[in-house]
Amino acid sequence: MRADRRRGTARLHPFLRSLANWRDERAPRPLDVPPAARAHRLGLPSRPDAHHDRPSTRKEHAIPDVTVVVATRLRPERLRFLTELHASLDAQDADWEAVLAIDGADPALLPTPLAADSRVRVLPLPRPVGAACARNLAVNLASGRALTWADDDDVLPPFSLSSRLHHLDNTGLGWVAGDSADLYDDGSLHLWKCSTPSGRHEPGAVWAYWPTPHHTIPLGPTTILARTHLWSAIGGMGGLVQGEDYLALRVTHLAAGELLPQVVYHYRKHPHQLTRQTQYDELEAAARNFAWRSGNDLALALGHRPHTGRKTAGGATL
Repeated sequence: MRADRRRGTARLHPFLRSLANWRDERAPRPLDVPPAARAHRLGLPSRPDAHHDRPSTRKEHAIPDVTVVVATRLRPERLRFLTELHASLDAQDADWEAVLAIDGADPALLPTPLAADSRVRVLPLPRPVGAACARNLAVNLASGRALTWADDDDVLPPFSLSSRLHHLDNTGLGWVAGDSADLYDDGSLHLWKCSTPSGRHEPGAVWAYWPTPHHTIPLGPTTILARTHLWSAIGGMGGLVQGEDYLALRVTHLAAGELLPQVVYHYRKHPHQLTRQTQYDELEAAARNFAWRSGNDLALALGHRPHTGRKTAGGATL
């Protein structure tokens, strides 16, 4: 739900495996993925019903490694996207669960593949409460030791969960993120390169790459996989009516983390995105200002003064 990409303020680049020190400013180019390879690139089964052909590897009553929280209003134009998201989860090689918060819609509209999957835990909300509240309430049902987010119209590429979990388990870090790629209707992918460089980042350091509310956000919020208790500690996604994922970036203040030079999220571009609706710009500036200010104030409260992006009147960094 990020407006940075809709406005073109973030630059897009070809997908490279090693991006740690790459800061090229050339014009965007598509990733080298032909449309015919779309299903393979998305990590989807070759047939729509292929995920029914193999049983889940998850043990009954086992505690999953990671919880994926998804909020949805089950809008008709987005149901096929939700089914593709589920298929991409089914193709992951990590032990996962999904908590699906149905934001005031009729649960009977849930596509059959999701309704039949025991790994998908459904939270039907009695009335629409908005994405931020729906996601936060879904965290109450999370049993994974780590948690990440996904929009109901996006896709996780292969190894998205396992690669981040591997680094989380083997480094003792609090969070691990990755790069994101914009997914277009023809199956092509364009890399969205955030301003935060790949590598390890100490608590508070990420905020230095978001110098003002008007700059592109420093990290893709839905690319962050963090220890579940850290998400609760920052209040999840706050309560903004839009731009709530900006507030999720505050989790980087609570622990050291790492940005992998690997695409871990496919952000779908389509006409029904919230960021493309006519009313979106009415509250965008206010949401950005609140999230940016909240992150700066949290950094100051935690003693991360050298890392915050806030500037004094004279231009010095606080």
